[in-house]
Amino acid sequence: MRILMIAPSGVGKRMLGAVIAAHFNIPHIAMGELLRDHVARRTDLGRAAQVHLSRGEVVPDELVLDLARRELTAARAGGEYLLEGMPRTLRQAREAYKIALHLGMTANVALHLGVDDEELIRRLVSRAALERCQDTVDVIRDWLELYHQATKPLVAWYSQRGILVRADAMRPTIQVGREIIAALEAMRPLVGHVPEQLRQPVDLTGVGAEFGPSPDSASQPGNPVIPLPSSLYERARLGADEWR
Repeated sequence: MRILMIAPSGVGKRMLGAVIAAHFNIPHIAMGELLRDHVARRTDLGRAAQVHLSRGEVVPDELVLDLARRELTAARAGGEYLLEGMPRTLRQAREAYKIALHLGMTANVALHLGVDDEELIRRLVSRAALERCQDTVDVIRDWLELYHQATKPLVAWYSQRGILVRADAMRPTIQVGREIIAALEAMRPLVGHVPEQLRQPVDLTGVGAEFGPSPDSASQPGNPVIPLPSSLYERARLGADEWR
C-alpha cells in the first residue's frame, strides 16, 4: 500500500505511522525526522534547511519536495510506503502528486486523523509544559486555525480523488491503530485494482464501538477485536501516549 498521513501535532501520528508501516512491512517515511537528520549531518539539503530554521521560518516547499522525491525514489523498488509529515498544503500535495506520478508511486490511501480541537489543545498544552515550551493556549489556538485553513482544501482534494480515509484519533493509540489496520487490510486487495475515479472516501470515525473500548477488553464477549501482532501490540502499548 502507498499511504499518506494527514494529521496535526498532538495526534500521535509518529507512533501510528510506525505501527501501520511495520504491520504492512513498508517503508515509514517520516519527513520531520528525516529533515532533522539532514540538518544534524549537515548535508547540502540540511544546511539549506537550517538557514530558514535558524530564522524561525518554515522550510520552503522546494526543499521538502526534494526530500520527498529522494525518499519515494528509494522506496520505488518495493512499490509501497507510508509518508508522514507531508503534504501540509494543497500546493505541496499537487506537487508531490506530480513527483509520485512520474515515479509510478502515487498514493492510494490518504489517511486523515481527526481530533476534537479542545482535546488537541489539552494535549499540546500538556506537551508544552513537559518540554518547558512557551506555547500558550492562545498560541496553540492560532496555530490550529492556520492548520485547519491549510488542511480543509487538502482533505477535500483527496476526497475528490476517492482515496481519503478518515479516522478518529481521540482514543488511545493502540485502539486507533487497531481500527485503521483492520480497515486497510480489508481495502488492500482493492486499492491497486480499482481506479481512483471509481472509489469513494471511507469514514472510520463511527466504528470505534465495534472494536471495543480497549485492548484489554478483547477477551470479553461481544467485542469483536482484530488484534495487532504481539510485537506491534507491545510497541503500540508503550507508545499509547506518544502525543507527548
